Amino acid sequence: MPLSPMMQRYMELKEKHSDCLVFFRLGDFYEMFFDDAKTASKELQLTLTGRDCGLTERAPMCGVPHHSVNTYINRLLEKNYKVAIVEQLTDPKEAKGLVERDVVRIITPGTVIEDDMLQTKVNNFLCSVALENNKCGIAWADVSTGEFNITFISYEPGLSRVTDKLCEIAPNEIIVNKAFKDASQTVPAYILKQLKSFEESSVFEEPAILENLYSRFESAKKISKKLPVIASAALWAYLGITQKNTLAHMTQLNVIENDEGLILDRAAVKNLELFRSMGDNGTRGTLLWLMDKTATPMGARKLRSWMERPLRDKERIEYRLDGVEELFEDYSLREDLLSALDEICDIERICTRVAYGTVLPKETVFMRRAFKKLPDVKALLEKTKSSIITNISNEIDTLDDICLLLEKTIKDDPAESIRDGGVIRDGYNDELDLCRDAIKNGQSWIAKIEAKEREETGIKTLRIKYNKVFGYFIEVTNSFKEKVPFTYIRKQTLANAERYTTEELRKTEEIISGSEEKALRLENAIYTYVREQLLQSIARMRRTANAIAELDGVLSLALLASERNYVRPAINENGVQSIFEGRHPVVEAMQEQSRFVPNDTYLDTSDNRFMVITGPNMAGKSTYMRQVALITLMAHMGSFVPAREANISICDRLFTRVGASDDLAAGQSTFMLEMTEVASILKNATKNSLIILDEIGRGTSTFDGLSIAWAVTEYVAGNIGAKTLFATHYHELSELEGTLSGVKNYSITAKEYGDDVIFLRKIVRGSADKSFGIAVANLAGVPKPVLTRAKELLKKLEENDITANQDTVKAQQTTLFASSNMENIIEELMAVDINTLTPIQAINVLCELREKAKREL
Repeated sequence: MPLSPMMQRYMELKEKHSDCLVFFRLGDFYEMFFDDAKTASKELQLTLTGRDCGLTERAPMCGVPHHSVNTYINRLLEKNYKVAIVEQLTDPKEAKGLVERDVVRIITPGTVIEDDMLQTKVNNFLCSVALENNKCGIAWADVSTGEFNITFISYEPGLSRVTDKLCEIAPNEIIVNKAFKDASQTVPAYILKQLKSFEESSVFEEPAILENLYSRFESAKKISKKLPVIASAALWAYLGITQKNTLAHMTQLNVIENDEGLILDRAAVKNLELFRSMGDNGTRGTLLWLMDKTATPMGARKLRSWMERPLRDKERIEYRLDGVEELFEDYSLREDLLSALDEICDIERICTRVAYGTVLPKETVFMRRAFKKLPDVKALLEKTKSSIITNISNEIDTLDDICLLLEKTIKDDPAESIRDGGVIRDGYNDELDLCRDAIKNGQSWIAKIEAKEREETGIKTLRIKYNKVFGYFIEVTNSFKEKVPFTYIRKQTLANAERYTTEELRKTEEIISGSEEKALRLENAIYTYVREQLLQSIARMRRTANAIAELDGVLSLALLASERNYVRPAINENGVQSIFEGRHPVVEAMQEQSRFVPNDTYLDTSDNRFMVITGPNMAGKSTYMRQVALITLMAHMGSFVPAREANISICDRLFTRVGASDDLAAGQSTFMLEMTEVASILKNATKNSLIILDEIGRGTSTFDGLSIAWAVTEYVAGNIGAKTLFATHYHELSELEGTLSGVKNYSITAKEYGDDVIFLRKIVRGSADKSFGIAVANLAGVPKPVLTRAKELLKKLEENDITANQDTVKAQQTTLFASSNMENIIEELMAVDINTLTPIQAINVLCELREKAKREL
């Protein structure tokens, strides 16, 4: 038996979109059939039923209501499914035969535009990666806002720079060419798992993708590097296939030079807790949580992008700082702008739905309210002097014509959908007003005509009646036929009465009959006109939205600076990093009940390049180093910083190596993760980088760990020359001050009172003379018997010949690191080219050198 015509159409569409779950519109439901139904019923916990399809057996079927479809689609997207939406293209009431249906859009994780499926303050990026001959082009776009970016990366084997960039972009969907798919086989699993799953796409092989890109983005022809163009062309082709839309809101291709900003690798983003807290993986306690004082979703996304891609150009940083300072110093202007911006909706994402033709009536009301505030915002900015604020003001189009159109056409409280009517304002269209009057007052009109005709004819039994065949008519019994006026028009003769109509009754009937349907048609036509006008103005609206987002970002930084007592940093290019009474921005905000202890920092490119920081656990070493990194990052964002004074040098990269945890699922131990991060730093850091090292070598034996820490210190200080803060429990490293250029010792102060220890949390010159480990264990609540026994063991160990006295220990250290044989070992270590070693090879070399060192002891 053949399939029914409707199921034949379903199977045709399913065959064309075999990689998708097909949502097939049937009335008020989206239905899925056969294998799609089985999959959806399992993933969405839906009841699996059946439907007659022309075959002997019923087709498996499940469905979801159209009004709540987004909830179900979102759950499928989270599991990396794609959904093809099949709509009814003809009205079932008007269709002759089978209702026409087709796929109108394919929804994928990276192409969502619906508000209830998006995070308001976070971009939803689709990413495209083209790899060839150690070069890589990356394109990424947020369809919900219209943002479209490309960049170029040269990469070393291992793809670390590429994966770092992908982690920075944090796309929800990635398409790649075959070369990248093949190369990704060598990337460690623990890195790949930080990315959304990616798939090789055939769009990279399509012959016409470049022509299609050039026809839309003229600027793409001027891009000299091939791979970014290929990546962006593939992304544009993918959007064409999935969205089946002109994407009128996507008009600009932004070329981002990879070396134009302060580069943050994935370890720095994680360890500095910029967007996710390492504690509970939430947002509270992150730098973004602290800094985001924005009033609009657009501003929130803009601020996040500034944190993801901090500036590196001094002129651009000062340009943004000038705007922050101007708003910082003007309380009234800040408050007035905040009040105005608070009523501005997410214009960017509404523009996208304008481009798709799916903008809702209530969203046009939100836009009208926002546009009404634009003249106020522009007026507030008239007297500002900073270049950034002046340029923002110039970019704001008050959109008076669009605002007036929306004011005249759309009700203040419109219906949810244009299909329901009740969207267009009364008084805008006379014909629509008449239809509405007819719907509301039709029967009273008929009653008035009836009363008037009785009075004028004197026929007291005259009645106006209605039936489906003849419509409205005047019925007069035969006994009053003589009184019927000649203007009456006979409609029907009955046995004892005549039925008539009049010109007035006929016109009134025309108005009343079908007035609801006609009103809906008129409203739809008017709303379509409004959408077309919005579409024609989409470039103006997006330009204004971007200006508002930038203003909101600058205002947020000014509000933060005012609330937290931050200062404007001086920006230099001479390598000096000077912070007076710096504070950790997040820790300070989280401990409002206690005073944060500020600390100074001084780094330069000569005698003060490398800080070796010693001191007990819990004393504040990690907090101190992170605050230096965060202050540096905030300055590169163009933000004021938590300090009394700050003079920040432009950095090219910011690295952090902070206590890692096991990733057993990816086959990575704590020590392996630690060494991987260290290897990345040593291979990629330059003299213009800032490096934060929090304990190196703690995951292995004492001599192994000390040897690695010592060698890393020598390499960074001697070969790289980067500004570095290194917190360590290896007090032996303090011996390097005076023997290794640029190294200086610092420690965190602490005082003992009996069995207790008080952390003063102050950084001072010099090294710590003890670790206070047992005192910290006491603070942590370790049972007294254990503490007592630990003290006994410590005393014996200190007196034991194994460790000898301090002089002997120092002598052993000197022998270890200064004897002629050991110098040979160190020279052998220094001769190793770490840039060519795999992690396993590095460990093997380390083990071999360790055995040689043991033989010399």
